[in-house]
Order: sequence, then C-alpha cells, then structure tokens
Amino acid sequence: MAKASNSKTATAAQRFRAFFTTRDFIFHDGRDLKRFSIAGRTQALLAGVGTVTVLFSAYGVAQAAVGAIAISGVTGTPASPEAQVAKMREQVEKMQADVAAAKEAARLQAARVEQHQALISATLTGKGDRAVIEQPLPNTSARTSAVASEVLAPLKQVEARQVAMAGKARAAGEARYNQTAGELRRLGLSPERYVKVPAMGGPYEPIDNDNANGSDASAEAADAQFRALFVTWKKLDMLEQTVISIPSMQPVDKLTFTSNFGVRSDPFRGTAAMHAGVDIPGALGTPIYATADGVVSHAGRQGGYGNLVQINHGRGIETRYGHLSKIIVADNARVKRGQLIGLMGSTGRSTGSHLHYEVRVDGKAVNPIPFLQTGEYLASVQDRVQGGVGGPAKNK
Repeated sequence: MAKASNSKTATAAQRFRAFFTTRDFIFHDGRDLKRFSIAGRTQALLAGVGTVTVLFSAYGVAQAAVGAIAISGVTGTPASPEAQVAKMREQVEKMQADVAAAKEAARLQAARVEQHQALISATLTGKGDRAVIEQPLPNTSARTSAVASEVLAPLKQVEARQVAMAGKARAAGEARYNQTAGELRRLGLSPERYVKVPAMGGPYEPIDNDNANGSDASAEAADAQFRALFVTWKKLDMLEQTVISIPSMQPVDKLTFTSNFGVRSDPFRGTAAMHAGVDIPGALGTPIYATADGVVSHAGRQGGYGNLVQINHGRGIETRYGHLSKIIVADNARVKRGQLIGLMGSTGRSTGSHLHYEVRVDGKAVNPIPFLQTGEYLASVQDRVQGGVGGPAKNK
C-alpha cells in the first residue's frame, strides 16, 4: 500500500513538473522578433498567487451574500404570528404618526401662506384685517419627514412666489407712504408724530453657511423679507389711519372767503386782531358738513362763536363751526366726514350770515386754507380706508 501511495505521489509530481516546464515566448516589437523564457518554478509561483487571490475573492463574495441574506431575513427563523402582528402594528403606528405630522405641518404652512398673502394684499390695496395681519406667525419646523416634505412642496412653491411679490409690494408701500407723508408735511403736520415704527434691533450676526443648510437659510431670508414688508405696512397703515382724522373736504358746497386766517382789522372795533379761522359767506340755512370723521366735543352756544359745533378728530386735531343758525348734532355724537352737522347763520359776534371755520392742532389754531385745498389725494386715501362718503360737491 505504501509503495502504491508513493508511486502515485511521484507520478503526480512528475505531471506537475511536466505541466510547469520552461516555456519560450516570441513576440514582434514592430521591428524585430524577440524571445523570452519563463521558468517552470516562476509559472508555478504565479499560478499559486492567482489561486489564492481567487479563493479570497470568492470568500469575500460569499460573506457579503450571507450578510445580505441575513439582513433581509430570508434565512432567519420565521417569527411567531404574535411577533409579526406586533411588528406590523409598529409600522402602522409609525405611518399614522408621519401622516399626522404631515397634516399639522401643512396646516401651519398654509396659515403662514394665508397671512403672508393678507399682508401683501393690505400693503397694495390699503385694505385688510389688522387682527389677521398682526397675529404671530405660526412656527414651522425646517426639518420634516419625507411624507411631510412631499405634502408641503406645493405650499413651499407658493411661498417662494410670495417672497418675490413681497419685495415689489414693499417698494409700492414705501412709495405710497412717502407721498402721503409729503401731503401731511405740506399741511404743517409731522408724519413722524403719528407713525411709531415697531422697535427692533440687536447686533448683526451673519448666517453661518457651514452650519445652516439651504432650506434653513432660504426660510430665514423669506422671514426677513416679510418682516420688512410688515414694518412698511405698519407705517403706512398708521399714517393712513391718521389721514382719516385730517380735515380734507370743504364744509359748504360753494367755497368763498370774506375774511382769511391771521391778523385782520376787527369788524367791530376796527383795530388789528387775530382771526383764528376763515369766514365763508352764504345764505341763511346753508348746509354745513363735517370735514373729517370725529366725535362732537361741543354742540351749543359759546360766546362770540354763537351756536358752535366743535369736533374732535383724534391725533390732536379738531375743527370748529361757528355762528350756526341751527345745530343738528348733539354732544358726544360720532360723525362721519361729509355728514350734515348744522345750518349757516349769524349768531354770536357776527355781522351777517356766514360760517366761521377753524382747524386746530393740539389746541392751537392753524390756517384752514391748506386743509381746504388738499386736492384729491388725501380724500382718495380716506375713501380707500373707510369707503365713500357724502357731503358737498367738490371745489368749482
């Protein structure tokens, strides 16, 4: 047996040496034929290295396949029905949580979009619900699930378009504010007195782009744009609310003057005296209209004014209508611009039927004529803010 085994081993060795014999190789390098030889031992060594490499590669592939199968659970022990139900219940609960989170995120995002739209509309038209515009914006999370992101995508697109529109609305609002402020300055009124800009401040700290992702930076830029628009709207709204208090129409249908504001010769004494208003002549019983919204602070007899109606318009502005033959409104009554408040007469210190008309700011008489010549702009602002009103015809 031993001799037979040794004989087989010797035969295998001879075959191995016969297979890995020295081999000559000839190749053409483009000019000459060249020959080189590879010894049998070298061939055997290279074959061994190749075999080991193939074996290691096959082992790695096999290990990876086993790992993948184990992860997929194909080869795992089948779970019990109770475990399978529990796992399915866990998956359903997670799905329900994702859906609920997506619904809440969509609700909050829709509320933001609606409030932004209300702000843009109010800035452009001068009309809007202040309670809606001034309420705090709902907070939305910048990081959401895949389900929520898919639901929010259309709303995010709408918000992106709103951001572009917000810049244009702010420019239009600033232009309208500057025009209205110019009209107030022409009347001797300071717009800054009536406009209180929301207080904001703090040191400037730029966004760290290394730590903030694109969506966070985009959301912050959008919020900054709408904060700036809100400040513009707030200034414009406060100024236009002030315009409601400014006398901006004539108190009678036909406007002429027999005596102007300032120092004049007193009609009874003939000496220089201050005249705190203007005298507008007319027939007895001519209708007299309120020149701005307000509250009647006095309706009755008062010294040289005779029958007097005094209206407090707010913001320190009031108007007086003297020498009336009849008073139609009562104390503390709220009146609208263009509302009939009395009839022209000659009561009190008067030489004939006329209206003594005054405008006072903080109790001090100012020249009423600029207020009677405000033109169409302030009247259009008042109409836009509060709607159309009645009253006398325009200046002829």
